[in-house]
Amino acid sequence: MASDQLILYSALSALAIILVGVFLSKGGPKERKVLTNEKFQKFPLVAKEKVNHNSTLYTFGLPRSTDVLGLPVGQHIQITSEIKGKKVVRSYTPTSLDEDTKGKFQLLIKVYPNGNVSRYIDGLQIGESIEVKGPKGFFTYTPNMVSSLSMIAGGTGITPMYQIIKAICNNPGDKTEVNLLYANVPEEDILLRKELEDLSKEHSNIHVYHVLNKPPEGWSAGTGFIDKDLMAKKLPGPSDDSKLLLCGPPPMVSALKKAAVELGFQKAKPISKLADQVFVF
Repeated sequence: MASDQLILYSALSALAIILVGVFLSKGGPKERKVLTNEKFQKFPLVAKEKVNHNSTLYTFGLPRSTDVLGLPVGQHIQITSEIKGKKVVRSYTPTSLDEDTKGKFQLLIKVYPNGNVSRYIDGLQIGESIEVKGPKGFFTYTPNMVSSLSMIAGGTGITPMYQIIKAICNNPGDKTEVNLLYANVPEEDILLRKELEDLSKEHSNIHVYHVLNKPPEGWSAGTGFIDKDLMAKKLPGPSDDSKLLLCGPPPMVSALKKAAVELGFQKAKPISKLADQVFVF
């Protein structure tokens, strides 16, 4: 009897070793995309990091450590919350990419005094959840889709630009030239400043120029507002192999769309599509 048990134990041990070997040879658990447009899903807050006086980096967990959102570069997610008995939906672009962030995703959000959803997210405690649906959006970045990308961002409008820039920098085969004009009011409002500076230092095809409406003494970059003259000076002109991407406060974007037309760009459409020369997030 003892001999039979020993044989059975040895057989089970051998089977276990074989199964582990097969599992490891296939690279462990497969990556799973969790986003769906069919319904809102709950994801818990696992960390929050204050980055300046009114902006925070929030990290949300996915069900498994190998899961990814399944968000194409250049698209965004929708977050819903109940405010005063009504469902409110807002769109956000994660700063994290599927390719380098597993089991979680990150949102960089500025909390506005009258921002219902941003204040709701800021009030979450670790372990509490947001409801997310997606992906959403009409822009999907693919490597070398054009030779040149001109970007203009204001405030938190930097998030889709940063996501695209990261994807370009992660791919040695992507030679896209990027020229970013980034507008803020005071210097302390500049988000992802170190990250952008590091990427521009490490990659010769990434160029970043900051513009401040209220610059500190000794500020050597741009001052005031981004206008037609600055666009003409810092950005390449329109061509069939380039795009102009805009994201920021509505008054800023409206002024930039008019300036772009004066510089020879095609007029931005009410709802931007991937094929457009000027795309507004």
